[in-house]
Formats: sequence, C-alpha cells, structure tokens
Amino acid sequence: MVLDIIISKALDGYSAAIPSINGCETWAPKEDEAIEKIVSLARYYLKLDENHRILVDKAGRSACKSIYKLIFHLSDGKAGKS
Repeated sequence: MVLDIIISKALDGYSAAIPSINGCETWAPKEDEAIEKIVSLARYYLKLDENHRILVDKAGRSACKSIYKLIFHLSDGKAGKS
C-alpha cells in the first residue's frame, strides 16, 4: 500500500498530514521529526505494530511543501510468525 505524506513548512516548524487518513496530522519544529511523528501516527491509525516494515520515500518538493510516499504491505507484520 502507498499513501502520500504532505509536509508543509511554516514559520514555526513543519506540519505533516496523510490526507487519505482522516485526522492523521501532526506538527514538529524540524522536518525529520514531523516525518517520524506522522509515521508513528499512521501506525496507530492503521493498527500496525513496530515489527511492521514501513518505508518513507521522498517524491517531490515545492517552495514550502514536500511530498513523501509511505510504503508498506498490510500483511508484513504478522506473516510467517509462529
């Protein structure tokens, strides 16, 4: 599954949102912190545990926005475990 992460720069830091998950938004003073926080929030909303592999790939940038792709498989976290 691939979801977009939108990072917007403001005067006081960075906001991050995953538009396809209602309410999945956060803020941080640094861009990398905003990414970490939004990935953690996505794990919560999607009920993915810490063993679930998630990749974040930068897809584009404009003057005050960056777009990242959150990439994961829904079956990764529990597949093959006994």
